[in-house]
Amino acid sequence: MEWTRSETLALARHNCTSCHGSGLRLARKGALEPCNCVLRSIFRICYDRFVTLITQERHLSRVSIEPHHGRARPETWGRKDEEYIADFTLVSKRVLDDFEQKVFRYHFLLGADWKLCARNLHIDRGNFFHAVYRIEQKLGRVFRELEPYSLFPLDEYFRGQSRLSSALPTLAPPMPSPLRAPLSDKPKLKPGFAEPAEEQHPEMQPKTSNAMATGMGA
Repeated sequence: MEWTRSETLALARHNCTSCHGSGLRLARKGALEPCNCVLRSIFRICYDRFVTLITQERHLSRVSIEPHHGRARPETWGRKDEEYIADFTLVSKRVLDDFEQKVFRYHFLLGADWKLCARNLHIDRGNFFHAVYRIEQKLGRVFRELEPYSLFPLDEYFRGQSRLSSALPTLAPPMPSPLRAPLSDKPKLKPGFAEPAEEQHPEMQPKTSNAMATGMGA
């Protein structure tokens, strides 16, 4: 994917010495890449949602409908809270190495502070926080660049379509046809039957006989 300044500007730190608040920096090959402060911000946003979902009551979880482009049916039902918790843990386990996985499990999943983690992992304070920053940067990039269903932005994960489904062509809805009233046709007569003459009211009939009698008498 291509990182843009409009996406990284709100996530960057204004006092960052690497990107100076823009969120992008020049890589070794001259291309623009996201700053480490942006990647750490993405991870912390995803981690805060993970903590909120894992600590909420069970009855608060709900079933939601998710639109997608498929041949069988245009949408599916799922439990997005449980899916996010599973994606967060499985993606982290797949990306991190053994040492980073231990730090991630002790500090982020079990909530141990740096003193307890440093004593169990036999490292000092500096190496522990360097490992934490490295984990946040690595997972922050993966959470954003994961395809076809990225964990960040959160609103697209929980209530929007994936980038794969949005890239597929959509079928235009059919044009509405105007409603026309049915025309009343006269019933067809069988051969040999004459059409009945229309009856007129006596007052509406022309008075030709009286007029002709008056003329003849004159």
